[in-house]
Amino acid sequence: MSDNASLIASSTPLAARMRPTNLDEVVGQAHLLKEGSPLRSLAAKAQPGENSTTVSVILYGPPGTGKTTLAQAVARTSGRKFVELSAITAGVKDVREVMDRARNDKDVFGVNTILFLDEIHRFSKAQQDALLPGVEGGWVVLIAATTENPSFAVISPLLSRSLMLTLKPLDESDLYEVTQRAVSDPRGLSSKFEIKDPVVTSIVQLAGGDARRALTILEASANSAAERSTSSTTRPEITAADVANSMDRALVRYDRDGDQHYDVISAFIKSVRGSDADAAIHYLARMIEAGEDPRFIARRLMILAAEDIGLADPTALSLAVAAAETVSLIGMPEGRIPLAEVTIYLALAPKSNSAYNAINAALEDIRTGKFGLVPDALRSSNYAGAKRTSAGDGYKYPHDDPRSVLEQQYLDAKLEGARYYIPKDIGSEHELAERWPKLRSIIRSYKKGK
Repeated sequence: MSDNASLIASSTPLAARMRPTNLDEVVGQAHLLKEGSPLRSLAAKAQPGENSTTVSVILYGPPGTGKTTLAQAVARTSGRKFVELSAITAGVKDVREVMDRARNDKDVFGVNTILFLDEIHRFSKAQQDALLPGVEGGWVVLIAATTENPSFAVISPLLSRSLMLTLKPLDESDLYEVTQRAVSDPRGLSSKFEIKDPVVTSIVQLAGGDARRALTILEASANSAAERSTSSTTRPEITAADVANSMDRALVRYDRDGDQHYDVISAFIKSVRGSDADAAIHYLARMIEAGEDPRFIARRLMILAAEDIGLADPTALSLAVAAAETVSLIGMPEGRIPLAEVTIYLALAPKSNSAYNAINAALEDIRTGKFGLVPDALRSSNYAGAKRTSAGDGYKYPHDDPRSVLEQQYLDAKLEGARYYIPKDIGSEHELAERWPKLRSIIRSYKKGK
């Protein structure tokens, strides 16, 4: 090991060492840090005789955008007690204990508490309910963080008692500042390494808007540079090769448990639906590279084949099913090939959602009570005593007609005008679009005599 390895020796990760100590040190999120903003008000220390702001907030945004940093900076500058819980490890009992201590601290010692709850979207309803008394009573100021949309992940009573603040991914200029600051700051690399702008830029691009990730890459790259350096008198240079050696793969911004999961799969589906094969393959690659379950991707492709391609190319669904079965048999990484094959096929296939529209329209009629009675001729007559009823009376067997279709009432009179299947003159459905009006004309001809 090179003696230079001691240049960055520390038991604390670089990202933790570089965490801002106040709101003025925070890079990015300028829209949340204006004078008079809720976070500024929470961070202000109350003057004697004044009451501290007790509004709770929910910080919503991608990983590495500063949720924990903001919570800690607010607590540090406001003089409040800071308590942190993780939704992964904390239970209802832990929450209630925090609330009891916070109420006692407030009533007995006049000390206010900030409770920072990370990943609140992982909390059950019962766990979130346990937060309500403390938030309502002002015993705690809740600062909750989530990567998922709070409208879906947080219970309504808690949402209504909190402000939702949306954090944005850091742009490249923000990440450049964060990285350069870590290179020179005494808490970071303390100017003990050389690094050129193109290398900083490559770190920024790999970080994908995540400051924590940028600092993690920088730290690993500095380790590589220190190990490689043989000189004890000159500063080691962090090179592009050090960055590459520190990474097994390009870091793709994609949170499998958060909004990125839904955003990327949504973009994937919409690209296939929109017939853009290149975009579809791009989003497929992002999911695969991020470790998305290939079975999830295959299921989405099967749904898409039925919903968006449908009768315009009925073989699309069979191909999607075959791809799903193949992936389950061969696994990854080989499974990427059939997934790519079916993605491209579906993207370039003719599109029709007529079957999707037909079943939805029929379901809507059923749900609104528009269904009527089954006509006598169609009712089952294969049971003892059927002859004593009108079940089956007047039924006409289509195969008795040389065309295998004949005039017959299949729907209750109140549904005679219902039109559910409206074919599109696209792809294989072109033939159905020609055939269905002719069949319908024969079947409904009984109406002409009315």
